[in-house]
Amino acid sequence: MNKKQIVYPYIPNSVPEVKAEMMKVIGINDPMELYEREIPEELRFKGEMQLPEPIYDEYSIKRHTEELLGKNKNAQDHLCFLGAGCAPHFVPALCDEVNGRGEFLTAYVGESIADHGKWQALFEYTSLMAELCDMDILSIPMYDGGTAASSSVRMANRINGRGTVLVPEKMNPENMLIMKNYTNSMPEPDIKMVTIKCDGAGLIDLDDLRSKISSDVCAVFIENPTYLGSVEVNAEAIGKIAKKAGAEYIVYVDPISLGVMEAPANYGATITCGDFHSLGMHLGAGGCQGGFIATYDDMKYISEFKDLMYGLSETSVEGEYGFGEVLYGRTSYGSRDKANEFTGTSTGLWAITAGVYLATMGPQGMEEVGTTIMQRSQYAAQKISALPGVEVKTGGPFFQEFVVNFDMTGKTVAEINKALLGYKIFGGKDLSLDFPAMGQSALYCVTEIHTQQDIDKLVYALNGVVSC
Repeated sequence: MNKKQIVYPYIPNSVPEVKAEMMKVIGINDPMELYEREIPEELRFKGEMQLPEPIYDEYSIKRHTEELLGKNKNAQDHLCFLGAGCAPHFVPALCDEVNGRGEFLTAYVGESIADHGKWQALFEYTSLMAELCDMDILSIPMYDGGTAASSSVRMANRINGRGTVLVPEKMNPENMLIMKNYTNSMPEPDIKMVTIKCDGAGLIDLDDLRSKISSDVCAVFIENPTYLGSVEVNAEAIGKIAKKAGAEYIVYVDPISLGVMEAPANYGATITCGDFHSLGMHLGAGGCQGGFIATYDDMKYISEFKDLMYGLSETSVEGEYGFGEVLYGRTSYGSRDKANEFTGTSTGLWAITAGVYLATMGPQGMEEVGTTIMQRSQYAAQKISALPGVEVKTGGPFFQEFVVNFDMTGKTVAEINKALLGYKIFGGKDLSLDFPAMGQSALYCVTEIHTQQDIDKLVYALNGVVSC
């Protein structure tokens, strides 16, 4: 059979007669004509692609795909102590049940047509997140935490017209790269990023901050907990320094910590942002994340949000309320090229999931999960620190993550992590590439899903690895 005549049951419109009719309607004789304007001639592949023989029936291709996926080592069949921005958390069954409903499955952004309650669900999410952050305003979610952090800096730049942002030198390196890209998207950098010195636990050096704060600083940006897991004990003092200089104070936070930690708004943050993947989402190989930004109910901030917002309004029927978009013209959807900033990919389905998680947990549940995380991570740090040649570096209170140094063992983190795979354990994030001055250190993460037995197994395995 001619390859062009192959019909794949799992590929729509691959029947030759259907393809021919479609090409006739749009006026082409070959599908490649669709790419002539987009792909220059010199970039087109002219040879025959070396592809395996096609699999025609649905069962066989499903089995083939599952065999390929089965080669992956995942956090379901391995104990995972890898965090660094995306950690394994418990997902209540209700989260999957609700986000799997047909009326929500396409909750990307969309308009009101056939939304079947999506706007109300997003309104409920923003209300619950605002309560958690002790703020007033949230927009629909963004792609991830790095996007939210970057847009927060852009907002601050537009609010006060200043051109410098101060960030911790030991902040999340992935978010740092996203922020650098986002703030230097013009031919000439319009926002300059300046790093603040940090100690070994990632805590801000206040003297260095004071030496770098100026009338050109649009925002002071911190993470709390820090990327290395420590609680920023000087967070309120940092906010006062920023406020005195007329700069915005942006705090990046893991929302699951807010059941036991003070909301950033209550120690001076004017903009709170972060990634809410910890609120009811599975690990998704780079997916299952969503960014959020929260501010006060002040038009100075509201008008600078780039994304859609959903609000509550009265209808013509007394006692009945509707859900609709707020200040639509503020977005790039409404003002197109006149917008301050363009809206990109949103994660509406995960926002609905996070709303279900928060509604299910409630204040008491959030406090319990936060307390559990702190207790179990403390237990793990104490047990690991007792191992020969291993040093835990925390620098004070920490939440969920902590640094483990292996310099005295004579082994690299890469070697240790490879050996741990033999125990079906994912070790901590290797910090030696991003922060070489920290030596052979790894960032370990312990959450509410890790039992005492899990932690004891990790300690047993580490002892075996470093002692051999």
